[in-house]
Amino acid sequence: MNAPIGICVNPMSGRDVRRLAARATNMTHEAKRDLVARAAAGADAAGATDLFVLEEPFRIASLALAHMPLRARVHLLPHKAHNDARDTAVAVARFLEAGCRTLISLGGDGSNRAIVRALHELKRHDVHLIPLSTGTNNVFPVLAEPTIAGMVAALQARGLLADDLAQRAKVLHVRLGSRTRVKRDLGLIDAVLLRNDHVGNLLPFDANRLARLFLSRAEPDAIGTSPIGGLIDPVGAQDDVGLLVEMGPGKRFTAPLSPGFFKEVAVRSATRIAFGVPVPFQGAGVLALDGDRDHRLREGDHATITLRRDGPWILDIGRAMRWAVAEGIMPPGPIQAPSA
Repeated sequence: MNAPIGICVNPMSGRDVRRLAARATNMTHEAKRDLVARAAAGADAAGATDLFVLEEPFRIASLALAHMPLRARVHLLPHKAHNDARDTAVAVARFLEAGCRTLISLGGDGSNRAIVRALHELKRHDVHLIPLSTGTNNVFPVLAEPTIAGMVAALQARGLLADDLAQRAKVLHVRLGSRTRVKRDLGLIDAVLLRNDHVGNLLPFDANRLARLFLSRAEPDAIGTSPIGGLIDPVGAQDDVGLLVEMGPGKRFTAPLSPGFFKEVAVRSATRIAFGVPVPFQGAGVLALDGDRDHRLREGDHATITLRRDGPWILDIGRAMRWAVAEGIMPPGPIQAPSA
């Protein structure tokens, strides 16, 4: 039985100016190669038959896997890089074409947003994802040992894990309307309306420009905009609601908007929003999704954002390993090398 895994690496995650403007560590290419190697070792030990990676200019994954003594076959998929989200979309499509239904991602909220957006555009809702954190303001990916993440990915690819060890991710579905056209997009953690800002700005958010937040997860132990809501009314990945936060005169407190970077914020109200309820956002301003200022709303433009639980299946690494041990699946017996 084939058990293929796609490893999606964003070479640019954890290296933008937001890290310089805060106190975050820089994620080097060498550090990412080490993460890829550890994930591959874990996947190989737990029975993965094939590992797929996309060619990219920094050769992060290809160099990591080049000389590893793996039983699994390694496939380097050729690609001419654009060094933007298009590369992630290509990687996802190529992994699916190769038969991968289990993916490991190395990136931040923005990288995983690109993966989920690609899956939605391809109308693929059968994919299991293990997102490992390498970005700047991370809420969606997890801080976990890649070796164990690779093992869990292999168990899933082999069809050995129970369905209830994964949960679909929540997704913020965005519909942007203007006088001339309608666009659609999505976010995973937050949709933020900023006043007096501009598209493409990579600096940390200015607290004084925050107007409205719609959070799929309001985590008090996170950084970014998520803890602005999380310090008032926590909402986790497992909760079937989101949190709408209106900024303005009201409760004042300091929040960590970036690593080691605190600013005072003022919150007028925080309201839980059920799945399927459209939330309006009105211009003028910039709409940022998962930290990326992608959409300008002119005066009179509007957007609606609706929260649904229709993202990829996110595996719980710790629960999966404990379940596998309880079921006698781990430790594994002798694993035969895949046939040529």
